[in-house]
Amino acid sequence: MEKKKFYITTPIYYPSDKLHIGHTYCTVAADALARYKRLTGCDVMFLTGTDEHGQKIEDKAKEAGCTPKEFVDNIVEGEHGVLDLWKLMNISNDRFIRTTDDYHVAAVQRIFKKMYEKGDIYKGTYKGKYCKPCESFWTESQLVDGKCPDCGREVQDAEEEAYFFRLSKYADRVQHLLEDTDFLQPRSRVNEMVNNFIKPGLEDLCVSRTSFSWGVPVDFDPGHVVYVWVDALFNYTTALGLFNDRYHDYDQYWPADVHLVGKEIVRFHSIIWPAMLMSMEMPLPKHVFGHGWLLLDGGKMSKSKGNVVDPYILAEKFGVDALRFFLMRTFPFGSDGNFSNELLIQTINVDLANDLGNLLSRTTAMVGKYFGGTLPEGCRTCANPEACDGELRDMATALRGAYENAMESFAPHNALAEIFKVIQRANKYIDETAPWALAKDMEHNGARLAHVLYNLLEATRICGILLSPFIPASAEKIFDQIGACDGCRTWESAAQWGSLTETAVVTKGENLFPRIDADKALAELEELEAEARKAALPPVEFEPFTEEAVDFDTFCKSDFRVVKVKACEAVKKSAKLLKFTLDDGTGVDRQILSGVHAYYEPEELTGKTLVAIVNLPPRKMMGQESCGMLLSAVHTEHGEEKLHLVMLDDSIPAGAKLC
Repeated sequence: MEKKKFYITTPIYYPSDKLHIGHTYCTVAADALARYKRLTGCDVMFLTGTDEHGQKIEDKAKEAGCTPKEFVDNIVEGEHGVLDLWKLMNISNDRFIRTTDDYHVAAVQRIFKKMYEKGDIYKGTYKGKYCKPCESFWTESQLVDGKCPDCGREVQDAEEEAYFFRLSKYADRVQHLLEDTDFLQPRSRVNEMVNNFIKPGLEDLCVSRTSFSWGVPVDFDPGHVVYVWVDALFNYTTALGLFNDRYHDYDQYWPADVHLVGKEIVRFHSIIWPAMLMSMEMPLPKHVFGHGWLLLDGGKMSKSKGNVVDPYILAEKFGVDALRFFLMRTFPFGSDGNFSNELLIQTINVDLANDLGNLLSRTTAMVGKYFGGTLPEGCRTCANPEACDGELRDMATALRGAYENAMESFAPHNALAEIFKVIQRANKYIDETAPWALAKDMEHNGARLAHVLYNLLEATRICGILLSPFIPASAEKIFDQIGACDGCRTWESAAQWGSLTETAVVTKGENLFPRIDADKALAELEELEAEARKAALPPVEFEPFTEEAVDFDTFCKSDFRVVKVKACEAVKKSAKLLKFTLDDGTGVDRQILSGVHAYYEPEELTGKTLVAIVNLPPRKMMGQESCGMLLSAVHTEHGEEKLHLVMLDDSIPAGAKLC
């Protein structure tokens, strides 16, 4: 029997030079759904990738002093780049597309030309508002307080020759798609799209640019590049082989079963994307699901706001599976969620350490202690079963159905909630049956004890199968510890009580999820994140040059002299000031106070040759007179201000004039 096909995609991410936990959230969710579908026996295609064209990439490359291709290559393939992050997070994507791939570029050119030849793309002049960070065009009425309604940043006026897509032509069909089908989920997104974009009047979409060159060229009109969202959206089809010879499974997997996207790009996927597919007379994807944002301190995580959370730090500190689990367990997938390190640690301690970890550890330990790691034959049944035996068995065998309903509804958080009801019931079962008490009289209670422990192993096995899409590496360790064979790790066996071999070899292995000392971990995280933020800053920053001109005569009035430090000491009651006694060549000591104590100790400076401006009027500092100013150079390195006094060769005599 042919396997059922399932095609799932995440948005192809703009290759930001700082990936954060928000990027990870959507891809981990897609990975969990893809693994779930593979578990059920589907033939899965899971696609992700990077969106590498557009004006903001071109601008960032200029800032970095490299070509746009070099810029994106480094971020996608370099250390801690996109590919590295997906490998770290154990993402099981089947295919990865880059919009700079030659086969994709050629296919997009053919697609653009086909819509042009059909009359759905025409030439005109664009005049309006443009948000460069979002690569979005807006009308004046769509702005919020004059700013981009998606990201809240400033927009710029744009006017240039451009091609337009007849989006308005498809307004009625798109509205019907949104209102009368389950195409867009969750349902709350539908009213937003219809009321904010379609009913006010869907305007034709600008689909080419001439003000920059980093994009897919319009091959029949040099100087134009294809609008990045046309380029990006068609990746879902070109990655399967549409209009290219790189792949050959378009007919096998298209239309997509679901595009998982962040809510900020729902408009592109639920209005523009289906309209362009209608123009191309192609099947529409079955679903678009717009998930919420992870919020930090009430706002969306954003590199530009400086409030990103580094997934590398969290994964290294707590483990990849713990981080994957937290993202899927804690936040309802269609809504925004407030991220905090405290919540992460609490979730790990309560669910993974106390509930799951405790169940696995106690059960395997008791099998080892009381039966040497192998239960006796006949332990599946019990001569005198108790009500709690049936309750645990019934909950465990009913779990797969409730879990499946949640996963098919794109509600992984609910699926995990169902699993943990069974885990918590199993822990309660331990307290109810008290195996340690039964073990005191093995002659009379040995068979009962063996049955109790078998029930615990079976409940753990079923939960492990259904947890495997979320914590794949840890699930394998669970199976190994309870002695589960390949045949009792399957989707079919998750609904069958008694699949575990009675005489399975049980081993108490490592503690999969040790309990975390919250105070210690939070302090260490704060330090690690501070270091990461510091390392992410430009290595050296200088004060901007002063634009105000100074005439030559004014400059010449400043008297720069070589001075020798005869003595140097800290100024009492001041953390910053040092008092210098200087030889300026006049035969009379000069005293200057300077705020350099944060950078130098007094003993470092005695005997040094410095430069001072000596014709400044004296001024009082901390009650002492300062006659002049020492010259220094200041810059910022990795976020920390550095100061260096200007020092000269000691052979230059005191009093020498700088000119």
